Formats: sequence, C-alpha cells, structure tokens
Amino acid sequence: MAQAKNAKRVNEGEARCFTRSIRTSPQKLSLVAELIRGLGVNDALAQLTFSKKRIAKVVKASLSSAVANAENNHDLDVDNLVVHRVNVGKGLVMKRFRARARGRGARILKPFSNLEIIVKEVD
Repeated sequence: MAQAKNAKRVNEGEARCFTRSIRTSPQKLSLVAELIRGLGVNDALAQLTFSKKRIAKVVKASLSSAVANAENNHDLDVDNLVVHRVNVGKGLVMKRFRARARGRGARILKPFSNLEIIVKEVD
C-alpha cells in the first residue's frame, strides 16, 4: 500500500520559506520580524535593507526566497504579495563554558532561531 499524502503546508494563493538555525536569539529576531509583519513585499524589503540590525540581512534573504517560491512554484503575481505571517521559533542552544576565577566556570548560551515567512497574494 502506498503512503498517504501529506497535507499542504500553505493555502491557495500563499507561498512560504522556512529558515533553520539562524545564529541569533529568538528575541532579537522577533524585533526584526515585527517590522515587516503585514507589509507589502516591496515595503518590507525596503525596511529590511535600511535596518541597522545585523540579522535583517538574513531575514531579507528569507523574504526574497519566499517571493521566489511564490513566483516560480505557485505562479503568484509578485506585485500583489503581502507578508501574511512571520513566525519566529526557538532552535537549538549551544552551551559553552568560560574559565573564571578560583577554578570555576561560567556558562555561555549561544541560541539559534528558526524563521518561517508566509507571503500571500491579495487583490
């Protein structure tokens, strides 16, 4: 017997991009994600281009990938795309130690994040 088909991850008229293991904390990534939520794609790209946050470059690349998916895989019109949803999730956390005084060690946490961008075509 054949395996049952998986459900679609996006609805009709939508496209998505999922980026894993972004080297920043989810809290910092959420600040940049909040800038583009609900904007048109051209406005969102302009906002990310001139943002002073380091992680804005990665978010811009993910948004460009979502737009390319919409154009090539779903045949959506790029001029009518809007950033529908931006989900930020927690990824793995690298744990490191730094030597401190009197033989002790201080814990250093290096968090990673996941980012999902869904763009939707509106009329």
